[in-house]
Amino acid sequence: MSSTAPGLAALRRLGGAFALLWLVLTITFALIRLAPGDPAAFLVPPSATSADVARIRGEMGLDQSVAVQYARWAGSMLHGDLGESYSLHRSVASALGEAIPVSMALGSLSLLFTFLIGVPIGVIQAIRRGTLSDRALTVATTLVYAAPSFWIALALVALFTYGAAAWGLPPALRLPAFGLRTPGASLHGWAAFVDLARHAVLPVSILAAVGAAGIARYTRSSVSDVLGQDFVRTARAKGLAPGAVYFRHVLATVLPTLIVLFALALPGLVAGSIFVEQVFAWPGMGRLMVSAIVARDYPLVMGATAVYSALVIAANLAGDLALPLVDPRRR
Repeated sequence: MSSTAPGLAALRRLGGAFALLWLVLTITFALIRLAPGDPAAFLVPPSATSADVARIRGEMGLDQSVAVQYARWAGSMLHGDLGESYSLHRSVASALGEAIPVSMALGSLSLLFTFLIGVPIGVIQAIRRGTLSDRALTVATTLVYAAPSFWIALALVALFTYGAAAWGLPPALRLPAFGLRTPGASLHGWAAFVDLARHAVLPVSILAAVGAAGIARYTRSSVSDVLGQDFVRTARAKGLAPGAVYFRHVLATVLPTLIVLFALALPGLVAGSIFVEQVFAWPGMGRLMVSAIVARDYPLVMGATAVYSALVIAANLAGDLALPLVDPRRR
């Protein structure tokens, strides 16, 4: 194989990723304009006339053909201009710049706890497969994974916020339910960090619990398959310690699939959870996307779609590139 072959392969993959990203954005552009609803109608008062709506549509360029609108949007995108939000009256880039860090903080913490909790639970279930503890954990993870996130969120709010207040628990044990910080409170330094951490307990716990339940089920299945293979029985027959068998052989074999799962979960760092951000009023990407769709805010929808699609495609590429590093069979 020539020395330029890996470089050409990388260029082909990058070109394919860009083409896929552009295809997703083009389909999204067509779908949001085919959806019912007029963005101009959301920007005028109820007493506005049809002439007022037509004037707003002209100012926004919506009176032009879809082909002209697409060409204008494509030219702006290629120059890095995401446009101005219809509903927020500000640049899309600045709106996304404020929402992305919130979702990244929420998603990174939940993703960290998802794997720190889910993988050990799955391994324990696989090791004790068929026992009472395995069946109990299977029921628990199935219930948590199948339950809607918004239902769990509302249940925890009723329990740890309103229920704690009704039971007369001290304020330190009452978890706040909405927002990032206590309204009207002027906190700084450590006090501000503690207040932010208390607001993050419920949303992070919900996302981590649902994610860990899914990871645990997948890890249990993967580890159970590996435990039944010949090389594991051979390692045990040679007298290798159980810890070495599980970490050096079993987890090393399962690691590539876990890396793929991790890569696929990375876009959630920015996308966040729509339902959780809506319930807890966190101003992240999920909540911003919902508001943009409801308001038919075309530039904001396209900007958020571009960010999320790019993250999904980049995460898949990163996972493919990382696999040969941990799995010698793919080198």
